Amino acid sequence: MPTLSSPHSSRHGLRSLRTLSLALAGLLGSVSSFAAEVLPSINLQLSPWTVVAREKGFFKEEFDKIGTTKVNLIAAGSADLLGAEAAAVGGGAIAIAQRMIYPATVHRANGLDGVIIWASEPSNRYRAPILARADNDEINSIQDLDGKKFGSSRISCYWSSPFEIAVKAGLPFDSREKKGRIRYESIDNSAVAISAVLSGASDATTAHLAAGAFTGAWLSGKLKVVDRSPDDGIYVNNAGRVTYFARRDFAEKYPDVIKAFLAARERTREWAKDNLDDAAEIVAKQTRVPLEVAKFQLSHVAEWEFMAGEPNADRARNAIKTFQEWYIANGDDILNERQLTNEQIDAFVDGRFFVGGSHSIYN
Repeated sequence: MPTLSSPHSSRHGLRSLRTLSLALAGLLGSVSSFAAEVLPSINLQLSPWTVVAREKGFFKEEFDKIGTTKVNLIAAGSADLLGAEAAAVGGGAIAIAQRMIYPATVHRANGLDGVIIWASEPSNRYRAPILARADNDEINSIQDLDGKKFGSSRISCYWSSPFEIAVKAGLPFDSREKKGRIRYESIDNSAVAISAVLSGASDATTAHLAAGAFTGAWLSGKLKVVDRSPDDGIYVNNAGRVTYFARRDFAEKYPDVIKAFLAARERTREWAKDNLDDAAEIVAKQTRVPLEVAKFQLSHVAEWEFMAGEPNADRARNAIKTFQEWYIANGDDILNERQLTNEQIDAFVDGRFFVGGSHSIYN
């Protein structure tokens, strides 16, 4: 037969229920304290794709979902120093920055406590060619640079791409440790690098033709391509990928913000590919360049703003391991001094934002 509970047992049951309720409330409170914090505003780089994302409302739609209501686009400024975006991320001036995967890795090796939150597909042979002045009849191939002067930004594609070309031609660059066959000088200001070539102070340089400082000189016919990265080479397949990276503590604190950023980028990429003329008009107006330049920046085979992503974190990690090993073996003085371990590389690529991760746009 069923038994009746005594008044004492009923009171004890109620007390137990209240205790359980309080415990659950405390647990839920603890869980909520671990929820991602709201970031009221965010500073990002001003670039062709970010001005399109702002103008078309993609930033607003994605960031509004998580309470980030103000997006500030920060221009590079007149100095246009390559590597300045890494310093800005490190100092907190911008939240997320774009750099190619080679310089991003060097910044990490140099002490930037950041993580890669997005990586692109492999590059192509058109993205970072060796350039000379169009009317310089003495420079027509990499072989013509033996004993000549080459000026470009050291921690960038403007070094990693031509370095491979020069090594494979048997004409290594100068390094800090020893003299090479090509007189190399690091120039971190793109305008200075291109002016040096046009004035004859340097014989050659390397650049992304779709980058602002070089587009005008290229479209006006003042430059010529004298060599390109090999299709099956280390730059095209590994070191020439694009990345976005953030400080590690920012990524830990605001993963939803990063996911919103990446979702807005993907939407912008899809829209711009289908609406090139409209996108070019936005870029021309917002970045103050001629429409012809804006359209070139968005449509040329060397553009990198709208590259497709590499969804697999391990492939991105393997790209870093592969190119680091190659550059060290061929005399990269920075990575020889401060190379990343496999464990550091694995942690550098934040798997949460790739396929299978908790904040992936690919899932």
